Amino acid sequence: MILKNANIHTMESKDYDKGYIKIENGLITEIGSMEDYKSGSDKEVDLSGLDVYPGFIDAHSHIGLMEDSLGFEGEDINESTDPVTPQLRVIDGINPMDECFKEALEGGVTAVAVSPGSANPIAGQISVFRTYGKRIDKMVIKSPIAIKFALGENPKNTYKDSEQSPITRMATAGIIYETLNKAKRYYEDKQRHKENKDEYDKPEYDAKLEALVPLIRGEIKAHFHAHRADDIFTALRISKEFNIEPVIVHATQGHLIADELKNENVDIFSGPFLSERSKPELKGLTPESPGIMSKEGIKLSIVTDHSVIPEQYLTLCAALAVREGMDEEEALKAITLYPSLSLGVYDKIGSLKEGKYADIVVYNGTPLDFKNKPIMVMVEGNVVYDRLKEEK
Repeated sequence: MILKNANIHTMESKDYDKGYIKIENGLITEIGSMEDYKSGSDKEVDLSGLDVYPGFIDAHSHIGLMEDSLGFEGEDINESTDPVTPQLRVIDGINPMDECFKEALEGGVTAVAVSPGSANPIAGQISVFRTYGKRIDKMVIKSPIAIKFALGENPKNTYKDSEQSPITRMATAGIIYETLNKAKRYYEDKQRHKENKDEYDKPEYDAKLEALVPLIRGEIKAHFHAHRADDIFTALRISKEFNIEPVIVHATQGHLIADELKNENVDIFSGPFLSERSKPELKGLTPESPGIMSKEGIKLSIVTDHSVIPEQYLTLCAALAVREGMDEEEALKAITLYPSLSLGVYDKIGSLKEGKYADIVVYNGTPLDFKNKPIMVMVEGNVVYDRLKEEK
């Protein structure tokens, strides 16, 4: 397939006012100016006057774990019977038949990082999925990409009436420290046994510690739920002690410490800010936050935290950030390029580049105009949504 005569927004260093994209076996194999285009495809799609973008990526979502229109029956986000559950995998809880996946595609969101909730100090494993499909195993882009941690108000509220720790910020951090120390020792004991089986016994298998080994080895990241500035700094403190790579999820007060975050060179997932201030930690919530941090040079991602904000409104969140001071190009990168880098899937998605999946969204104009809807959405080169056909 050839998409031609399009205004191509690559999210990389070069765009094309009138360009073409060649797609073979689900991948982008050529991209360039129409001046260099040589006809020869049996299937050419003329997109004259239309704008082409990479499929949008939500770097922090609970889609499929918090099912649409259901209560407890469809809520598989928090295993709040145990504060330490790193062995839990979101792939075992997601229902891809949830109507919200279809709505996400219609909104141009082609990939999501799905995370466990924030009830537990250590909640489980995060993975990246396509939003198109009916079997979750075939929707995986990368799994796992991170372990979910939570600081602050949520773990405190979850366990305050259960006669179980944690009920303070000290205890929440203490549980994380203790578990990571155990995981480090577990990994070291495994290595000693591997190098000298005669002298060192193999440690007894522990599912929780085993799940944390990739984190200790630096193969995956730590996503820390943190709203307040003090909790953000606790996440950074823990990460430095164990030499793990953190991502700050939400960072509601991030704009108040933007200079510090810039110096830390830490990834930020900003949002949701198109929502109410439903608890004390959200008192300082403002849609100006991503713009303030972005101007400090922080390459952040904008997120919905679906189902807090429905997945299909990711572009609306980016548009609100622009209205409140964020650069438009940076806002577009915050839902394409930057999440792909933070999630470790840049080689596959996040920009329009040769060798990447042909995950593509076609608009008439900018996605940051709330009146605009995607005209066409492609996943791996397949047209999965065509609004013009739907309307007919």
